[in-house]
Amino acid sequence: MQQQRVDKERQLVVFSLYQEEFGCEITQVREIIKLPSITKLPHVSDYIKGVTNIRGEIIPVISLRKRFGLEEEEETQNTRVIIVEINGSQVGFVVDSVAEVLRIPESAIEPPPRSIAGLKADYLNGVGKVDDRLLILLDVNKILTTEEQIQLKNIEDYAKEAASTEEIS
Repeated sequence: MQQQRVDKERQLVVFSLYQEEFGCEITQVREIIKLPSITKLPHVSDYIKGVTNIRGEIIPVISLRKRFGLEEEEETQNTRVIIVEINGSQVGFVVDSVAEVLRIPESAIEPPPRSIAGLKADYLNGVGKVDDRLLILLDVNKILTTEEQIQLKNIEDYAKEAASTEEIS
């Protein structure tokens, strides 16, 4: 009897950005929502759209297009925010649309090239081949530098403090 090799799989949330397909591990995704109302903040990096309140949680929202140096586009009815967890904090990433949840075998994933679709390999986990499609696999933990994560945590704390003082007055 021949023993079959069982290929490990990754489950990915597939989304589009600038006509490219990306995937991120479903285990890092908390939820996917339509674009909420976003409160803009002064003196923050241009890729930070602001903060939003989701069920009492203040969550920083980032434009992935701007973060990756891509041209900003008008939001559409397909625009979504993917809420991910990075080092214990929740962050929202604005993407053009979310397509599907997909299982991909590890054997279909190759190491990332030095750059793909204008992105440096620093942000990438690899490139997945699914039929005739290429999925750029993002490492959400590497999208923001440590300094940027600290800045977002400070924004979150500032927004929470501002919200609590408004409730008191």
